[in-house]
Amino acid sequence: MKRAILMASMAVLLASGAGAAQAQTQTQAPELKAAVKADYDANLAELFDWFHRNPELSGQETQTSARLARELTALGYDVTTGVGGTGVVAVLKNGAGPTVMIRADMDGLPLEERSGLANASTARQMDSDGVEKPVMHACGHDVHITALVGTARQMMARKANWSGTLVLIGQPAEERIFGARAMIQDGLYTRFPKPDYALAFHVSADTPTGQIEAPLGIAYSSSDSVDITVRGVGAHGASPHMGVDPVLVASQIVVSLQTLRSREVNPLEGAVVTVGSIHGGVKHNIIPEEVELQLTVRADSPEVRTKLLDGIDRVARNTALALNVPQDRLPIVVRSSVQTTPPTINDAETAQRVRDIFAATFGPQVLRDTPRSGMGAEDFANFVQPETGVKGVYFNVGGTPEAEVETAAGHHSPLFKITPEPAVTLGVEASVAAAEGLMPKTN
Repeated sequence: MKRAILMASMAVLLASGAGAAQAQTQTQAPELKAAVKADYDANLAELFDWFHRNPELSGQETQTSARLARELTALGYDVTTGVGGTGVVAVLKNGAGPTVMIRADMDGLPLEERSGLANASTARQMDSDGVEKPVMHACGHDVHITALVGTARQMMARKANWSGTLVLIGQPAEERIFGARAMIQDGLYTRFPKPDYALAFHVSADTPTGQIEAPLGIAYSSSDSVDITVRGVGAHGASPHMGVDPVLVASQIVVSLQTLRSREVNPLEGAVVTVGSIHGGVKHNIIPEEVELQLTVRADSPEVRTKLLDGIDRVARNTALALNVPQDRLPIVVRSSVQTTPPTINDAETAQRVRDIFAATFGPQVLRDTPRSGMGAEDFANFVQPETGVKGVYFNVGGTPEAEVETAAGHHSPLFKITPEPAVTLGVEASVAAAEGLMPKTN
């Protein structure tokens, strides 16, 4: 009986403490909101406009990183540039406590903007393949880097509210999913304070403004680019028996690859094998010697990812054997060592903690839980792999007014656009609230 009374008393004390903390957070929320709105009007609106007009391709974000570095340096952060190529790292130490890293990606996409916006990009840039291409921010990275500057300003101004070390990074080449890995390989976790927690957000065109999605588990799928060279024996199109037709072999491989998803993976688990490109042959009546396939492979777990990648090797080889391709002409399967990333899986305990912070700061109505609409990928996963010991939370912030969500153009579309002010300001407020909650002030 005494134990029950003691436990009940402790529960009351804990509840009252949590209630006091929640009340304190909610009283700070209007003040934070007002400060972020003032900053947006005075600084961030112009900064977003500049980033939107001046997008740069993956790995070539020289102007973007220079502008980001100037902004962060002016705020008093210790800034290092050129990390992992064009990456930017800014550090602010504020006493004892955890280290929190907040990441924003910087790169645009090789698309010609047709959004109809007054500040639509007209930029062009020579891509890594030597071809000049139009460039636009068709995935909202301009929102992310603008919000990173806004977050930096608020965290500097609110140093009395938190204790620990803040690391802000501008990451290159997310669209080609090699920038995070490049920064780690360049010493992100050895040259700079290694984070206990890593945060990032993505603006979402199909999420209403004013709302946040913060899953407790899987946030994004893995992604692997695979190239298959299907080889045969060339011949005249009128004499197919004189050769081995790689077009036929490639076609059979394309169809057979779908059995990996339909017959080898649990139907309740996420998996995709998409053949996005087939190239082969030069003329109607010539059986070519080779056909090139380009694949994207997605999975929601490391186990399914391995099963799919190993299965592609098996299907390609054995389909070719079954169609009488000579041993010395079997398909060549190459997995990209650059365009590859594991699934982004939020640390459940930390994600719940962040969700509680959001609910306390903005009210529980801010949180939105909807099923994922596809198997997009994110190289933020590289920052929070289990072997790093870094606990990660990736969340989405709404970018489209609710009345327009149904008709909004999707990400990576030349028509893509979001509403910048509510997206940037909520991105800043959420990032600040989460960082302060993970780095509580110590006396």
